[in-house]
Amino acid sequence: MTRHLAITMGDPAGIGPEIIVKAAHKLKDRLASGDLKLVVIGSNPALERAQGALGLGVEIPEVSGDGPWPALCCLQADDEGAPIEPGRLSADGGRFAYKAIERAVHLALAGTIGGIVTAPLNKEALNLAGYHYAGHTEMLADLTGVRGSVMMLAHGNMRVSHVTTHVALQDVPKRLTPERLRLVIDLTHAALKGIGLEKPRIAVAALNPHAGEGGLFGREDIDVSAPVIAGKVADGLDIVGPVPGDTVFVKLRAGQYDAVVAMYHDQGHIPVKLLGFEVDPETGRWVDLSGVNITLGLPIIRTSVDHGTAFDIAGRGIANERSLIEAIEYAERLAANGVMTQRSAA
Repeated sequence: MTRHLAITMGDPAGIGPEIIVKAAHKLKDRLASGDLKLVVIGSNPALERAQGALGLGVEIPEVSGDGPWPALCCLQADDEGAPIEPGRLSADGGRFAYKAIERAVHLALAGTIGGIVTAPLNKEALNLAGYHYAGHTEMLADLTGVRGSVMMLAHGNMRVSHVTTHVALQDVPKRLTPERLRLVIDLTHAALKGIGLEKPRIAVAALNPHAGEGGLFGREDIDVSAPVIAGKVADGLDIVGPVPGDTVFVKLRAGQYDAVVAMYHDQGHIPVKLLGFEVDPETGRWVDLSGVNITLGLPIIRTSVDHGTAFDIAGRGIANERSLIEAIEYAERLAANGVMTQRSAA
């Protein structure tokens, strides 16, 4: 039986409410057939405002408890305070972002829902509300009691997982340890199998220019990455590296690999976002966005849009829902394949 996926609204002042309504409209046939089931968790007044403004005729009834629910419904995450206005930073916006995730995690751990798809939150609002996390990934790890989660970005055949994310660049080398690299490789391999790739091909990006050039530009690739990669090859994995960072993503795009393990945030994010954003050359503004953020290493399935709250356009009805739909589809694939994204035994 198909279980609901939860869509957490993120910050109600951002574009979350409107992209949720737009996605539900695009997916209405699947929702009507029961092939797809979604429960939205957040601020119901914010969702109702988006429904009214967009005028798409999408009905999202409010429910309570843990089900049974209709195929499309919404749950209130917390008590309403003053109205949350689109595009306005507030502690209440951060509070709702946290409470929606907290409730979704509870439902996922209980097995009531099949996974979580997150709309964007605002880190400043989150911290104003007293929740001191760098973002969704760290919050989810804390709420599920997990240490060592891994971020993977996906856009088409561009799949990139990260050894480090929200840390200063100067701290990256000391966080590249054999244990961490093995974990990232194992979780990446499991995720690729979870989306249906029988024999995943993985490349590990080099930390240093030219993979250290024989030690001239640093020894991390030689002393840490190379032995771990050799060990994984001996275990039977199809993995290569360290591959210099200036060519590894070109080879990924060309289909030589199924995923790349990046060493740090910008190394992995830049190529995926460069290809995922479609820009209008006349206005210089982005008009479309493709991409999904997947958290590996949790005992639950979590995918996310690959963009922020976009306060500058919130409430104007022009936000694009494509990334949210892709995140829903990724969560479905992982759930359908029975993927447990929690830490492997390696």
